[in-house]
Amino acid sequence: MRVILASASPRRRELMEMLRTPELLIVPARGEELPHPGLGPAELVEALSRAKAEEVASRCAEPGDLVIGADTVVALDGAVLGKPRDEAEACRMLRALSGRAHRVYTGVTVIRDGQSRSHAEETAVHFRALDDGEIRRYVATGEPMDKAGAYGAQGLASLFVERLEGDFFNVMGLPLCALGKLLRELGVTLL
Repeated sequence: MRVILASASPRRRELMEMLRTPELLIVPARGEELPHPGLGPAELVEALSRAKAEEVASRCAEPGDLVIGADTVVALDGAVLGKPRDEAEACRMLRALSGRAHRVYTGVTVIRDGQSRSHAEETAVHFRALDDGEIRRYVATGEPMDKAGAYGAQGLASLFVERLEGDFFNVMGLPLCALGKLLRELGVTLL
């Protein structure tokens, strides 16, 4: 069985490789992530993960293949924070997160032989207070530029995270426990 990850995220690839996924193929979705007005963060990431998985499945899946799509956003006070467009926006996002709790949502969809399962996972992340100097230095590393909410909890921003409530892997972009449950529903085990 081929496992097709419908994502260009190096973190998702790393997590799938950590699971020793056999025959892992990386096939990023080509479609643009369009806004979905009126959807909350959980519904949004679920819809986006489904769209990615369906697009890749329709383009390159063969019978028996498993396609996995995922999408992650950060939410603060109901506002969704995606990837920053530039360094100034990354700094603004980090200032907003400083000393506060926020939520990370990842939607994951699995498709195999026409059957589909989706789930949205939520994790609370608590940041310590950050000063402008460390925000600027962190942004200057380039690490936040391809990450929702402008940080990577598994990287240098681990220095900012006081605690998590929920799945750490969700904050990295792929809730592994939820993924395992979805796969079991489709009769697939990775162990």
